[in-house]
Amino acid sequence: MGEDDLQQLLEKQKVSAWRVAMARWVESALIQKIVVGVILVNAVVLGLETSKEIMAQWGTVLVTLDKLCLVVFVIELAAKMLAYRGLFWRNGWNWFDFIVVGIALVPAAGAWSVLRALRVLRVLRLLTVIPSLKKVVAAFLHAIPGLMGVVTVMAIFFYVCAVLATRLFSDRFPEFFGSIGASLYSLFQIMTLESWSMGIVRPVMIVYPWAWAFFVPFIIIATFTILNLFIGIIVSTMQELSEQQDPVEQPTPQSSAVELLSRIEKDIQELRRELEKNRKEGL
Repeated sequence: MGEDDLQQLLEKQKVSAWRVAMARWVESALIQKIVVGVILVNAVVLGLETSKEIMAQWGTVLVTLDKLCLVVFVIELAAKMLAYRGLFWRNGWNWFDFIVVGIALVPAAGAWSVLRALRVLRVLRLLTVIPSLKKVVAAFLHAIPGLMGVVTVMAIFFYVCAVLATRLFSDRFPEFFGSIGASLYSLFQIMTLESWSMGIVRPVMIVYPWAWAFFVPFIIIATFTILNLFIGIIVSTMQELSEQQDPVEQPTPQSSAVELLSRIEKDIQELRRELEKNRKEGL
């Protein structure tokens, strides 16, 4: 996060004053609010540019606004790179910013014209500016190791059920279960409960009345058990991270030492006043 980068820069020795000032400026609340506003404006502009009617009337204005937004992003990114230098590349979010802005700078002509649509990735820069969104992404990334176990179990379960479904129903319903790939897609649709009954299962049950004995346990296991494990792991991870104290808010060794020295100084001053008072009373 930006606060962590700034703290690392402040702890680094022999850092130019202008670099510290630039880092404080780019990480200030005002600048970050401006960047959020520009991202939101840019998102609206990119959406309006998809309309041919609006582009016919306001195309020049929208293109100009889009370029101005890109200029703001480039200035912010350049300021961070100048201020942090090597520290800039130690933060994954900075890499994300660099890639997103870099894609936006690619000329939208010739073979590179397909990358023009990727400009909408600039909206994802909200993830790097708003702390609450950073925490959500961090929770998801932190949950990936646990999710991989669930993904493995689901993959095995899906493959077994796809083989069974292909063997059982491929003769009469090749559009749904004619191959392993078709069966996997149909089972995925059933797992999401999207038109699973009227669209797939009931037509199958007309020919195979016992088919419910296959599909109902599949839904119970895949949808109500395995799929909810995804949600449970992510929610548990987010709760775990929310209970942890923000590293920015944790006292650093420097701040603890300063606080201790301040308390010692106050105690010494209090002791001096008591000694002075006793000396006067003794006289």
